[in-house]
Formats: sequence, C-alpha cells, structure tokens
Amino acid sequence: MSEASFASRLNSAMSLRHMKQVDFVRAANGSGIRLGKSHISQYASGKTTPRPDIMRFLADTLNVREDWLSGEDVPMERESAEPKPESPRRTADGSTLNLHASVSESASSPKGHPMRRFNKSTKLDNVLYDVRGPVVDEAARMEATGTHVLKLNIGNPAPFGFRTPDEVIYDMAHQLPECEGYSASKGLFSARKAIMQYAQLKNLPNVSIEDIYTGNGVSELINLSMSALLDNGDEVLIPSPDYPLWTACVNLAGGTAVHYLCDEQSEWYPDIDDMRSKITDKTKAIVVINPNNPTGALYPKEVLQQIVDLAREHQLMIFSDEIYDRLVMDGLQHISIASLAPDLFCVTFSGLSKSHMIAGYRVGWMVLSGNKNVAKDYIEGINMLTNMRICSNVPAQSIVQTALGGHQSVNDYIVPGGRIYEQRDYIYNALNSIPGVTAVKPKAAFYIFPKLDVKKFNISDDEQFALDLLHDERILITRGGGFNWHEPDHFRIVYLPRIEVLKDATVKLTEFLSYYRQ
Repeated sequence: MSEASFASRLNSAMSLRHMKQVDFVRAANGSGIRLGKSHISQYASGKTTPRPDIMRFLADTLNVREDWLSGEDVPMERESAEPKPESPRRTADGSTLNLHASVSESASSPKGHPMRRFNKSTKLDNVLYDVRGPVVDEAARMEATGTHVLKLNIGNPAPFGFRTPDEVIYDMAHQLPECEGYSASKGLFSARKAIMQYAQLKNLPNVSIEDIYTGNGVSELINLSMSALLDNGDEVLIPSPDYPLWTACVNLAGGTAVHYLCDEQSEWYPDIDDMRSKITDKTKAIVVINPNNPTGALYPKEVLQQIVDLAREHQLMIFSDEIYDRLVMDGLQHISIASLAPDLFCVTFSGLSKSHMIAGYRVGWMVLSGNKNVAKDYIEGINMLTNMRICSNVPAQSIVQTALGGHQSVNDYIVPGGRIYEQRDYIYNALNSIPGVTAVKPKAAFYIFPKLDVKKFNISDDEQFALDLLHDERILITRGGGFNWHEPDHFRIVYLPRIEVLKDATVKLTEFLSYYRQ
C-alpha cells in the first residue's frame, strides 16, 4: 500500500463526507479506540499508515470500502445494502449528538431512532499532554509485542534505581493505622505546619497555616487553582517551553494560555520584553516555572525581580511552580519569586515527588502568600474546590514532616560524585559532541532540552522525529512541541538513568542522526 495513495483517498473521503480530523477522534472515543489528533494528522499527511484495526475503523466511519481506502483499484462506495453514514445530529444548543456511525454501530434504538453516542467534551479539543501522548502510545504498543524501549520521556525516578529514603517508608508504615479516615480538606495539621515552616525558610511573606493546601501531587493543585480563577477568555502568561499541564489546565478551565518565550541564547531565561508585549487587559496572571522543566534552567534574582516588577505594574497574580527547588546544582541557590513580592498575591507550588524520589506517593502542596486581601473571593473559590475533593492522600501527607525535616538525602545526588550531578555532566557533554545537536547545560532538575539542526536533518515535524527514533533505536523521548515550543527543533531527555545506560542511548542517537533525514 502506498502511503501517499492512502492519504489522498483519506482526504478525498473526508471532503466528500464533510468530516474533519476531530470527528474521527470523537468517534474513536465513543468506540473505545485509542486515537488522537496527532495520529489522524500523520495519516492525512501521508507520513504513516494505520494498523489494520484502525484502517477498518476509518473505513467504517467514512462508510467507504476498506480495500479502496487502502489503495486498491476498486469502487469507493460500499454495496448499496450497507447503510451510509448519517449526518451529525444536533441538540437544541447545537452540540453534536451522533457522529458518523460505523456499520457495527448503526443499529437503531427500540423506537427506531439512531443510537445516541457519547463524545468527550469539546473543552478537551485544545488540551495537549504529549508527555503521555501518541508517541508514548506507540511505545506501549511496541512493548506489548515484546520490544524493549528505553524511556527517557518522563521524570519518574523509581525505575532508574532512585529509592525512597528508608526513614520515610518507616514512618509511613507506622502511621498507616492512623490514616484510614479523611483528613481536613486542606490537609493534616502536622504536614501543613511543616510546609509552613519550609515556606518561612524560603522567605515567603505573610504565610499562616491556613494558607497551606496539600494535594495529590502538584498536578491536582494546578488544575484546582486554574479552575477557581478563570472565566472564558481570561488570559494567563505561560513560558514556552513549559510543563504542558499548565497550558492544558488553563485551556480546560476556559482561559487562554498565552506563551512568552524563554531565550535559549540567555540560559533559557524568560524574555521579559516578550512577556511585556503579551500582556493585555484580559491577562490575570503570570506563571513561572523555576527551576524549569523542560530546560533545567534556574532563574537568578535579577530575572525574578523583573517579572515581579512587571506583575506589579499590571496588577497580576504570580503562580510559581517550584517542584524542583531542592534539585539545584553547581553551588547555586534557588530563590522563591514570592519572597520578592510581599505586596502581590502569589501562589507557590512544591512537593516531594522529585526531591524525595517518591513520585508514586502523590504528595504536593501550594502556599498562598503576599497580599491576600486582593484575592479574598478567589480564595473562597479555592476553598470550595478543596472541600469538594474531600482531601488529598492521607498516608502521603503523614510523611511530609519527616521528609522536610532532618537529613535531605537528595543533597548527596546533586554534588560532584553524586548520580544526578554526574549524569547531568555526561549527557550535556555527550549531546554537544553529536554533529547537529547543541544543548544548554541544566542548572537544576533532571532534564535537558537539546536543539536539532533542522536544516541538516531536514526536520519539519518533531513528532515524526520522535516516532522515527522510537522505531529505529527503541528510545522514547518527548518532542519539543509537547512543551508548547513553537519550532520542530527541540526534544527533552530525562537523564535519570545511570551513565552506562545514557552512554548506550547517546551512541544509538549518534548513529541514528548520522543517516537520518526526514
């Protein structure tokens, strides 16, 4: 089968049936089939062809012959006995009730009406989370067939031998009998007290125990904080590249994510002029990710001060994602932006997933600080949503006090001789030694965001690059576009594996790029 022939026929049939790519995604969701917009885009552009089961689904949805769609010289239309797809049925408010039904789903209800189908919310149409997206789905399919895949796509410490400190496990085990019931919605007193004291050490102003909220990881709290704040059309400034959950949660809440550039030529620091140019009368807040994921950048005080000055000038809130604040190398110090803004309202996020290598325990927190008088109504909204989810994971909350007090085992990893430090140095040097690849040295976290010479490799689609690397070398990375980066010239590598594993991966990447042309 010719991919070009298939793509041509797919596009022709879509035009004839008045269908868009999103129609297939909705139909697949209603049929229990895993299919994303990126998959359809690959098919429609002729870059790849679907598996047999997906080919059948596409043919059924379009109501065309499968052998015609796959490129054979046969009529397009099915036999007359086969039902043709119905036009989408609309409810009174104009929403789609029933998309083009597949043959197997074209049965009528007892009253003779077409069967009702349930589609995902259109609020998800602009939500992207490619850290666990189509390329990851393809890797899972390959693993299901017995293929080993090296996963350099996600910051999950446990599979790479980073263990939870023994004291943390011991304390959780001994407190489990006391964690069978709900806690207060904001969290256990002991956990919140420890977090409050940590916030004081970071010089966050005007923080009491009532300003501390625990969550099932920072992810839950990001979603909650955006949902409590945004009305349709409200804008939030978010870095590009970003941790994509921020953009996804803003869009899901009805807001608009507006991306300000971070400058690779300046250690990936935020471009303040670009940030300023994107502020409008609809802008409510600025998001800062420091230390940054995916670049590993650490922002100095003078950069943070410029952001504070901008927020002060335009009366904006500041959301600061600081989950990696204890994974800082090279003798540098992390500064919480809220400590520079006592007159502004700030929300600071952190947790134990990375610093204590307990990603699966799901324990994070957010701290409200500064001028809370201007956010009384918003805080009521946060409290309402916090109460609605009852509480966060109580066993995980029980170890916060232990984790934040005493010896910080992560410090042994981030100094010369420590695993994260040495692996950071290795991957930085190895990537920069590959012709056509450059990378800025990370100062924190455990990610690096290398740049590809797109002219040398003729790259126009970073997702296709990630798929090709996966297929050829069994290495899974996350494309730059997955972090809302605007060009197809970057990808993120997690450098948690030991050096011998990273060495094998970079040897394979070097070999792959020696012949790869998209």
